[in-house]
Amino acid sequence: MKILLTGANGYIGRRLLPVLLQQGHEVIACVRDKNALRLSKSEEQQVEVVEVDFLNYLSVEKLPKEIDVAYFLMHSLSSGSQGFSEKEEQVAKNYNSYINQTSAKQTIYLSGISNDDALSDHLKSRQKTGDLLSEASVPVTTLRAAIIIGSGSASFEIIRDLVEKLPVMIAPKWLTTKCQPIGIRNVIEYLIECCNNPKVFAKTFDIGGPEILAYKEMLLQFAKVRKMKRWIGTVPIMTPKLSSYWLYFVTSTSYHLAVNLVDSMKNEVVVKIGDIKEVIPIDLLTYTENVSLAFKRIEQNTVVSSWTDAEQLRKGYGLNYYIKVPENGTFTDQKKVVFPKDRSTSVLSNIWAIGGQRGWYYGNWMWEIRGYLDKFFGGVGLRRGRRSPTDIYTGDSLDFWRVLLADKEEGRLLLFAEMRLPGEAWLEFKVESNNDSEARLTQTATFRPKGLFGRIYWYSMVPFHHFIFWNMANNLVKFKPN
Repeated sequence: MKILLTGANGYIGRRLLPVLLQQGHEVIACVRDKNALRLSKSEEQQVEVVEVDFLNYLSVEKLPKEIDVAYFLMHSLSSGSQGFSEKEEQVAKNYNSYINQTSAKQTIYLSGISNDDALSDHLKSRQKTGDLLSEASVPVTTLRAAIIIGSGSASFEIIRDLVEKLPVMIAPKWLTTKCQPIGIRNVIEYLIECCNNPKVFAKTFDIGGPEILAYKEMLLQFAKVRKMKRWIGTVPIMTPKLSSYWLYFVTSTSYHLAVNLVDSMKNEVVVKIGDIKEVIPIDLLTYTENVSLAFKRIEQNTVVSSWTDAEQLRKGYGLNYYIKVPENGTFTDQKKVVFPKDRSTSVLSNIWAIGGQRGWYYGNWMWEIRGYLDKFFGGVGLRRGRRSPTDIYTGDSLDFWRVLLADKEEGRLLLFAEMRLPGEAWLEFKVESNNDSEARLTQTATFRPKGLFGRIYWYSMVPFHHFIFWNMANNLVKFKPN
């Protein structure tokens, strides 16, 4: 079948895409930025990638009309707290205008459970989107999921941060809210089994795991899997705003995501609507089974996608906008280190392992302070880490950087800073041959200041840059993993 996959670059989309291909489907992958979609060489031959923005109907019109099934996996959970519902509504309307012109037999929409009377703004928006999609001429299958647990999911990473970093927690009262967590494997199974299945056309189903747990129970069970002892107390006095700040500073989440999550955590997400087990009987994994499987993925370095994959660069431009490092009106700090040519592979491996658990090869405590400061001023901080300890792909997040280019054959890695700065910053590593016996690492930091404060910022950082960047370049060449 010919399948349209919207949100192909998101957490769910990246997991669903290879499964659809394995089943022999022809897939049209809809993304806002082609450069950010990681595909293997075989996948590149099987997938038609289309750059499209569903907020702009002129962009949507170029999509093919001859399709069989469409997946609607677009959402705005991590976007700004202002105006996200209006954006989601416009996306749904533009999608309807498009899908009504196609040969599609079905739309499959992944939403969130929304059975409470007083819903959060995010869950209201999800519900409204589903209502709008049902107005199209193409029948909609709506799967309303509880919290999704899997390696790289926002929920999993937030729980992991809380458990691994806080032996004692004084947490907001929403930790007593009930939910029915479901594993990413089961979500993908449901999405696949619904495809072109007449039994689910124009129907809505809640999907969740086999257990109903409070968030507090989820934290304690997670700790048990990790063989950790944790003490958790709850207080009724934390306002939503304080709760958002608490979650934002303690975990790797962005502030906007923290706001939307806290707002949604007052609502129980327990399965009530539909009985999908009668239509699609699958074996549901328990919460602890999902946590254990997620860590196996992490240990095997096989995490396919992360919740940070779909984040946009701070101005909302695509990667192409930033990949051309400016030369005019910039400050640069360039270091060059010559080393034996036979160490080129090792040096490249060191570069490709930078950040995350490995760190930055010099002055990690200073990088950590910079990360805390970034968090304090509303930035992403260092806690995002990296999806894989050894592999880097274009579009990946890497601590408070975004990967613009990762070409190991060319020996070039280019990063763009997503930290809070009075300007824009790039960090580039390039390994190239110097002569028959020597190679050279060129490490270049580029900063384009914004106004006078940007220039003051650069000059104030020059003494730190001298030590940090010089030692980092040297240690990248010398470092040997244990």
